[in-house]
Amino acid sequence: MPLLSLTTMSISTTETTPKLFVYAVLLFGISCSAISFVFIRESVERSIMLAAWRVLLAALLLMPLYIHARRQHGDVGFIDTIKRSLLPGIILSVHFITWVAGARLTPGANATLVVNLMPMVMPFFMYFIYREKLQRSEWLATALAMIGIVILSFNDVNINQQHFNGDMLCFVSMILFAAYLALARNNLESVASVWLYVVPMYAVAGLCSLLVAAATGPIIPTFEWYNVTMVVLLAAISTVIGHTALNYAMEKLSGQTVTLMNMLQFVVAGIAGFLIYNEIPTPLFYVAGAFIVAGLLLVVSYKK
Repeated sequence: MPLLSLTTMSISTTETTPKLFVYAVLLFGISCSAISFVFIRESVERSIMLAAWRVLLAALLLMPLYIHARRQHGDVGFIDTIKRSLLPGIILSVHFITWVAGARLTPGANATLVVNLMPMVMPFFMYFIYREKLQRSEWLATALAMIGIVILSFNDVNINQQHFNGDMLCFVSMILFAAYLALARNNLESVASVWLYVVPMYAVAGLCSLLVAAATGPIIPTFEWYNVTMVVLLAAISTVIGHTALNYAMEKLSGQTVTLMNMLQFVVAGIAGFLIYNEIPTPLFYVAGAFIVAGLLLVVSYKK
């Protein structure tokens, strides 16, 4: 079977798609998501507005693929589309908003630790929604990854009452992100193309974020060319490619495998920080990265 192209990526059973291709799409998407911090850091847009623009622009950029998919697979009812996209879109919007708020109230190391705890949460969603149980390799890989996260945060995490609110917001954001990904499988199985799900879902998330942004401040964007470039790159690279790849992989792979592989974001972000901002990682970064990569190699190479 030839590899599926980006413009004709369809959702079908796991057996019909080469596993290597799915891993390649996921790894590329994770890399695109990991560099989102560069575009966020370089943009001067208000944080909540940045969250809104990234998904609204993603929906706009993907609209031709959505229209093509509708024509190819038959017209999809508006009510059915809204029903399928509403809940995950709202969850994604609240995830972005709580993440922005939480990250501002707690040190970066705390936020990184909390978001990387998602492999501890995803198994509950996958079991209660799909009755999906962890394989032995996934248990071992999760343990290795968690050891890496503990090592990474050993010297930097600062747990105290002052940061409690920020830590809790980041924790809520992490749970919402896991729920958003977990819902992708059921929704993607009900459509003929990934674009029939993610594009309306991004539109819902963007409109919800825009409403919150309008209630909390100005929504007029900053029309400065560099800022506009950063916002467009955030939408095109980190959202269109990054988030879409994560949603796509959730239908093809086990939820825990996707979650564990997503932890590579901190490794890619560390490399990007060094290359772009000359941020030299601590020795613990390499030790933690080795544990996480070892866990990922274990879960990817394991054959049922």
